[in-house]
Amino acid sequence: MTALVQEYLTKYPKTISLENGQRQTVDIDEKGVEQLTVIVKKSAEEILKILAIEGFTKVKFEHKQERQIGDGLSLKLKKPWEMHLRMFDIKKGFVAIQAEVEVSRDYLQHLFCQRTPVIYEVENLLRKHQIEYSVWSDKVKNYVHTVFDNYKIKLTTPSIPVFAWKPMIFVIGTVGLFYLWKYLNTI
Repeated sequence: MTALVQEYLTKYPKTISLENGQRQTVDIDEKGVEQLTVIVKKSAEEILKILAIEGFTKVKFEHKQERQIGDGLSLKLKKPWEMHLRMFDIKKGFVAIQAEVEVSRDYLQHLFCQRTPVIYEVENLLRKHQIEYSVWSDKVKNYVHTVFDNYKIKLTTPSIPVFAWKPMIFVIGTVGLFYLWKYLNTI
């Protein structure tokens, strides 16, 4: 029997033009594609309210990044995927948003899974709520004006089936208590 592989398919800007008219290719390396950032002229509180309406929840354990506003947020996607979103303080009245798709934190494989930055998912959400935004390329320190074509990105789950770690803790704890009780009864 073969394991069911859940894929996550997305697109990401490849060839772009910048506000100054320069044409640029978004880099890709062994870590994946270069992170682009969505910039909105809203307060973090306003964005948080909208994200909560859309089903985002606070991330409990994460590596905080410099200038990050509060906790990261996650949105469950098709099992086992989730979108992890972070907001950053860049200057008064502006918030930067970066997001990536990865195996959910509910699974052990989250620690060593494939992940990719996403941009169109964030844009769709902002358009839905009629929020104006710009896309920033930190590498060239300029705003993206036009996207000419896209990378097609496919994330696949690890070949080992995903394991939910919370039930594993319960089972290990129960077995441990059973053996502790058995040991204490032999003393």
